[in-house]
Amino acid sequence: MKRREFIRNAAIVAATSGIGSNAVASTLCSSPYRGELEGGRGGDEGRALIDSEPVLQNFAETSMGIAFSVTDWANGYVIYGEKPDLSDGKKVWSGGYRMTAMDDEVVQVRLTGLKPATLYYYKIGADRIEYKDGYHIRITGNEEKAQVYSFRTAGKEATAHFCVINDTHANWEAINPAINKVLELQPSCVIWNGDACNTEETVAAQKRIFFKPEIERKDYAANIPYLFCPGNHDNRGLANRHLERIWMYRQPEERQPRDWDLGRNFAVRMGDVALVGLDTGEDKLDTNPKFCNLFVSEPYRVAQQAWLRDVLQQPEVKKAPFLVAVCHIPLFDPRPKANPGDLYPADTHPDYSSNFAAWQRTCSKLWGPLLEKAGCQLLITAHQHRYRLDKPDDTHRWTQIVGGGPDMSGESKGKFPTVIEGEVKDGKLVVTIHNMYTGAVQETLTIDKRR
Repeated sequence: MKRREFIRNAAIVAATSGIGSNAVASTLCSSPYRGELEGGRGGDEGRALIDSEPVLQNFAETSMGIAFSVTDWANGYVIYGEKPDLSDGKKVWSGGYRMTAMDDEVVQVRLTGLKPATLYYYKIGADRIEYKDGYHIRITGNEEKAQVYSFRTAGKEATAHFCVINDTHANWEAINPAINKVLELQPSCVIWNGDACNTEETVAAQKRIFFKPEIERKDYAANIPYLFCPGNHDNRGLANRHLERIWMYRQPEERQPRDWDLGRNFAVRMGDVALVGLDTGEDKLDTNPKFCNLFVSEPYRVAQQAWLRDVLQQPEVKKAPFLVAVCHIPLFDPRPKANPGDLYPADTHPDYSSNFAAWQRTCSKLWGPLLEKAGCQLLITAHQHRYRLDKPDDTHRWTQIVGGGPDMSGESKGKFPTVIEGEVKDGKLVVTIHNMYTGAVQETLTIDKRR
């Protein structure tokens, strides 16, 4: 099946199956004031308030995000501590300063002030809120899950072991074995390298992907934290325009004011590995009439250049023996007819075979020299739905891995889902590409420390 046909068909399936009757009503346009406008909502005791496992988001050295799905207006919280029985537990409510983030779809709690490379235990809970207006509010019940989960923060003393999945496109046949492989490997964190979504118009559709996936292990991210590098499809659709409602940014105090809008970028030290995440944005130009001026990826990429220049100088990144960068769209392609993503004004030219970016020459020019100077050894990308390994050459000194896509037919070489595993062993970074179609190891490479 061709790439575009697969995505279109997957989007139709996502829109018509397993989402339920509330899918159309639960659009991004729902606001914290919707209950007031609709004459009040709350007190529905007939169904569970919390209807998903927790999802650990934006793994970091001194912070961790925890999110879960709810079915009604809720004031959610996390109780966490270093003791398994949570006898030292602290309760943190959703939201930031001034007021909590009462919500009727997703609860997001950001734990800050944590210790690096430290094991924490936690459980989740929420108060059910009946809200009519600012003076008519009441708690109609509380739901606190008995299950105690755990996570370990990042840091120099953490275990240098990560996995990368990508281009899952809500294809459960491909996602299920990938998640099972991740749970078997038990890495310190997972990077979801884009195109988790198709074109999501509703919050319900987004929740089906991240909180209520149709896979065996609903607790896929309850004990293993995830980082997220968006793909082009994660920007498309009304709901995806504000994906932060589902997949949180870091708190403002965790970023410089200049970088507050760069909520998807990350620089995380994990043992001997520094992980740097970048967002390549849309795969079509901002000037392409197809998307009616709704995207501004070009200045976004430029802003990330300044961010990247700074983080590469941070001691925990600069002194790490291994530097691994991750982004969705490749920064290099050996094929002369592969569209480089800068064909103004509408992505087409007779010399190139596609009308969308197969790779990102603009990002390569902006970020590549900085990564080269910093001694980046490995760039992990996605987007092309076909596994490929690009070794260093005259244009780049880093190795580039292009992760495979969601195709489980086995009909075409390289078109299979991958789990890319990186682990430091005996002073070297060992990278293993697991083929999720055959269940075997596709390839292994070993990377030396940077000098």
